[in-house]
Amino acid sequence: MPEKTYLAGEPYAYPLIIKKLLNTPLIYAPDQEIVYRDESRYTYRTLNERISRLANVLADLRVAGGDTVAVFDYDSHRYLEGFFAIPMIGAVLQTVNWRLSADQIVYTLNHAQAKVVIINTDFLPILTEIREQLTTVRTVVVIAKDGAVPATAFPVAGEYETLMAAAATTYNFPDLDENTRATTFYTTGTTGLPKGVHYSHRQLMLHTFSVAVALGSYATIGRFRSDDVYMPITPMFHVHAWGLPYVATLLGAKQVYPGKYEPEMLLRLVEREKVTFSHCVPTVLQMILTSPTAKNIDLGGWKVMIGGSRLTKGLAKTAMEAGITVFTGYGMSETCPVISIGVPKPDGLVRDEDEMLDTVTRTGLPIPLAEIRVVDPDERPLPHDGVSSGEVVLRSPWLTQTYVDAPDKTEDLWREGWLHTGDVGHVDNGYLQITDRIKDVIKSGGEWVSSLDLENMIGQHEAVLESAAIGVPDDKWGERPLILVVLKPEYPKPVGAAEFKSHMQIFARQGLLPKYGVPDRYEIVDQIAKTGIGKINKKWLREQYRS
Repeated sequence: MPEKTYLAGEPYAYPLIIKKLLNTPLIYAPDQEIVYRDESRYTYRTLNERISRLANVLADLRVAGGDTVAVFDYDSHRYLEGFFAIPMIGAVLQTVNWRLSADQIVYTLNHAQAKVVIINTDFLPILTEIREQLTTVRTVVVIAKDGAVPATAFPVAGEYETLMAAAATTYNFPDLDENTRATTFYTTGTTGLPKGVHYSHRQLMLHTFSVAVALGSYATIGRFRSDDVYMPITPMFHVHAWGLPYVATLLGAKQVYPGKYEPEMLLRLVEREKVTFSHCVPTVLQMILTSPTAKNIDLGGWKVMIGGSRLTKGLAKTAMEAGITVFTGYGMSETCPVISIGVPKPDGLVRDEDEMLDTVTRTGLPIPLAEIRVVDPDERPLPHDGVSSGEVVLRSPWLTQTYVDAPDKTEDLWREGWLHTGDVGHVDNGYLQITDRIKDVIKSGGEWVSSLDLENMIGQHEAVLESAAIGVPDDKWGERPLILVVLKPEYPKPVGAAEFKSHMQIFARQGLLPKYGVPDRYEIVDQIAKTGIGKINKKWLREQYRS
């Protein structure tokens, strides 16, 4: 597309589009490294060339503006290239959650009208299984470690690196309208089909700038700056890996992509590449900390933002004892996702470890340009007094405006000009604290008990590795809480329900838990069911323990 010709006196209407993010690192840090496992290492100059190569590959495959290109891959430099090249040509990047069921993947690809699929060979069996049900996919680009494309019934355009090597290293990326759709992905709820969430170039740019300011500008813990070494441990298919790859690229920071999540590889990369900033869900951090390899690696200086599920004080303390600076990040698929971070205020005095634990496990302070409110069932705002709880509602310039082709679901999401999260919480001194999901609150005798509070409290018992609190039917009270517990394998003595109940009664005596909220039932299990992105699958657990 030829560049626009400007008349004398006509100013340049600067669009907030993703290609503009690349200007800064190519000036500030062109020789900084981008690393993939122990397989690839190149500079930002090469990244820029490879983004152009990928754009040319897609153009040769007749990908046009508005077309959707779906990606199935582990966290990699290739995914990073797709984060830029696909939206920069005016197409839409669909990040596919390969952990979904086959039926759900069929639905998401067809609903998004994906034209081209870029897929790692590890996931080709999924595509082979569903190929007859796909209605819009016309060709596939295969990512093969050795360059050899396995036999497949699907039409294959070629192998990723082979196509890239043959493509030109320059591409004239157009100045798009900043409201052009850039990305889409699908989020699963407790019922119904997955919902399509989408973001424009403008929304992604504003989210990138705000997160960069929130993490880099304030005098507090967990700062992320250009001299940090960044490694995501949140799948890149999940809300753009929380948008941090865009932030890292803007800063020109060294980036490390781990591929498949294997504790030993993650820890080796942290040690070898001197990783200083990551983000993940609690279960992944737990997996890393309990790996035997962790005992032989110095994790001091590693900053880890935790989201997806509540960061319990027990896990936070374990991480801090290992030398990790850990803190909460909050958001959801519909918020791009970061809305708040649990760090001390710049002028806040944190007196001791207990106060620091309280702070970093809070849902957090809103990042710049994010507004948080709690409302009652009639949409009336509640005071920010640390006591009044209601549904958490949000405003910011990057919140998803609609679900893809789902006006009924959009009506539930947006009401009175506020995005409704489905989370229950309160605000105290500017800090948001989520107390539960509306659907996960345990309703016992007409009173609400927070499942997240129960998990946080039981997690402070020295024997507990992981826990999940759910409501189960009760003839007298309607529901009663049940806590499932995974024990630390190294815990030396037997422990059972009576000891756990005594532990929980301590919080009741301190006034931190109502007496009716102390569970009577505790079950020790080998593992707790998770969703495809590592969250505790409470819907499945409630169904299993219904009787």
